[in-house]
Amino acid sequence: MKTILATTALLTMGLSSAALAEIRLGASISATGPAAFLGDPEAKTLEMLVEALNAAGGINGEDVKLVMYDDGGDPNKARTFATRLVEDDEVVAIIGGTSTGTSMSILAIAEDAEIPFISLAGAIDIIDPVKPYTFKTPHTDRMACQKIFEDMKAQGYTKIGMISGTDGFGASMQAQCKSVVADYGIEIVADETYDPKDADMTAQLTKIRNAPGVQAVLNPGFGQGPSIVTRNYKQLDIGLPFYQSHGVASDGFIQLAGAEAAEGVRLPGTALLVADLLAEDDVQKPVVTAYKAAFEAKTGTPVGTFGGYAHDAFLILTDAIARAGSSEPAAIRDAIEATSGLAGTTGVYTFSSTDHLGLDLSAFRMLEIRGGKWTLVE
Repeated sequence: MKTILATTALLTMGLSSAALAEIRLGASISATGPAAFLGDPEAKTLEMLVEALNAAGGINGEDVKLVMYDDGGDPNKARTFATRLVEDDEVVAIIGGTSTGTSMSILAIAEDAEIPFISLAGAIDIIDPVKPYTFKTPHTDRMACQKIFEDMKAQGYTKIGMISGTDGFGASMQAQCKSVVADYGIEIVADETYDPKDADMTAQLTKIRNAPGVQAVLNPGFGQGPSIVTRNYKQLDIGLPFYQSHGVASDGFIQLAGAEAAEGVRLPGTALLVADLLAEDDVQKPVVTAYKAAFEAKTGTPVGTFGGYAHDAFLILTDAIARAGSSEPAAIRDAIEATSGLAGTTGVYTFSSTDHLGLDLSAFRMLEIRGGKWTLVE
């Protein structure tokens, strides 16, 4: 497990000499179902990190016990499992909520029970307004819109089309993009939607292509929908610059869409996708390369953004427990809120009483797909 020393080093620092009881962490992850391409690497990451941490001595000599359920992407199941984690399993914190819908279900239970919860989903509603016990690791959908519009403005685009999924993530990001687009001098001249179960979006894309003056197209969404949109976009030979959201920032998107169709697609992503391209003095490089090496050695599959969200949630929780010297939920919550300058795979986290995300736009890297691979635009 030498490959994850950069990750585990933080977990053994700042501990008190007082022994802690077995530390029970809960998780509700969508390891199967429509969001499995997100949840499966999240579940594997948590299992790997718990095994490595315990092999290295745990926290203050006490093992971490992970109690994890597969909610299949169903918000009702997520609520049931969150209740079970709190009432039956007596966990001191919860990681999960692969999707926005499952996260909203879990946070309602966690807040009532005053148990720290770290979401792995993107919607800004999860942490805005700030809720006492709820945090999250991915950038918000509003931040993704802002990063994309910054790039569009730099390219001189002033009129765009948008095609959004009607799922929780897509609808939220569509709304957030609309709320900030005017700040960048950009007008949305075509605004289409699709159901995540749709198998063809050519009708909507044709309307966007025919919109007067459209210069670029943005697709807020996650799951298989954006891959279908990307294939249809190529089939229609629209030829305009095409942007996706951070909701599809994984090699799985390229595989589903096809490298030829995905060629030239731009999106805001994390350092994890371009680990080998990071500068040697990049503060995230040690943790990114350590996690990438460990995950790929353990699973035999490429590392991805979404497993990275789980990595960061586990790092934030265990670092907080280490600094608090306590596994009491309130002490963990306070320690998370006091986290400063903690480098993860997604960015460098600094939380506060008014910021339960802990990231700014600098955590995003603008990426472009070239030759079936992720490349840095900046």
